[in-house]
Formats: sequence, C-alpha cells, structure tokens
Amino acid sequence: MRFGVDEAGKGPVLGSMFAAAVRVDPAALPNGVGDSKDIKPERRERLAEEIRKSADAVGVAEIPVERIDADGTDMNTLTVDGQAEALSAVARDGLSGTVDAGDTDAARFGRRVADAVDADVTVRAEHGADETDPVVGAASIIAKVARDTHVTELAEEYGDVGSGYPSDPTTRTFLADYVDSHGELPACARRSWSTCDDVLAAASQTTLGDF
Repeated sequence: MRFGVDEAGKGPVLGSMFAAAVRVDPAALPNGVGDSKDIKPERRERLAEEIRKSADAVGVAEIPVERIDADGTDMNTLTVDGQAEALSAVARDGLSGTVDAGDTDAARFGRRVADAVDADVTVRAEHGADETDPVVGAASIIAKVARDTHVTELAEEYGDVGSGYPSDPTTRTFLADYVDSHGELPACARRSWSTCDDVLAAASQTTLGDF
C-alpha cells in the first residue's frame, strides 16, 4: 500500500486549484491509469469512479481563488499546501509514496509536503510523476475530475467560461464581456493573474475612448 499525490488547475485564470491523494495497492488500480491530461474527459470520469472503488482511501483538497490571490503567497507554496491537505486525508504513520513535484527543486518540494503532514510519511517528489507512477496518475485523474466538475459549476453560474485557461479564447471573451457588463471581474477570476490585468486595462481604454 502506498500513496500518490498530484494537483490540477494550477495555471487557469478562473476558479480553484484541486489536489488529490490516493492510498492504494498499485496492483488494484484499473487499467489505463496515467497522466489525466492525456485521457478524454468521459474516460477520466469512469476511471475516477473505478479508482475510488479500488483505493483504500482518497483525499481531495481545494485551493480557492481567495487563497490564490492572497498577499504574500505563491503557487509553489499553494501547491505544497494543496498536496499536503489532500495527503493528510489518507496519510498514516509509516506510509510512503510519490508526489508530483510542483517546484524546480523536486527534493525541496517533497520535504515541504512531508513537513506539512502530521503523520510520519516518506515522501518522494518527482517531476512528471503522473506519467511514470500509476498511483500518482490515479491522483492526477481524481484531481482533474474535481477541477472539471468545478468548471462545469462555474459554467452553470456564469454561462460558457471555456476551460478557464488564459490561452482559451472563450475564457478571455467571457472575462472581457463580464467586465464590460458589470464593470468588474467575476468572483471566480484569479485577480492576481496578468490576464485579468489585461482585461481590465482593455476595458479602461475602451471607456476612455467613449469620451
């Protein structure tokens, strides 16, 4: 029995980031587990259900936009926090496993996660672990499905928001239209992201052009 931990939604300009931890016997995992980005959404959802059935325990942590935009924090620290919160839900003394490193220094990232968990666990951090370690791949799928569900909920509230990533034209159009209609960013926006600054600046220029 060992654990794997990963996160989803670090880069989007909209919505929360999610981290997931899975405690499982790797042999019990369903076939096809791997990096969630390479698996189609419908398949991810089915795999997530199978993973939850086969796992000994699953933990999910949400890092909302309020924490992401808080002064004095950074995404490396928030990724540590999210992974540690998820891992704490499945951790027990003597357990070991792998986390997907969210820092250029993988060893440092692993130490930070381990230090933030109350249980005495052995944490190994690796870059790209979701592609090489099936248990981390399982955690990646759980985290990505949680993020997908979150984006669906945002769309139900706001209309089509796209994927939430800055490179997505639908997301950028949503932000621009929302600011144009309301004069401010939506509550789901990560206001500290440069994309939001760009949208607000463009809206300001448009307003000035009216005079």
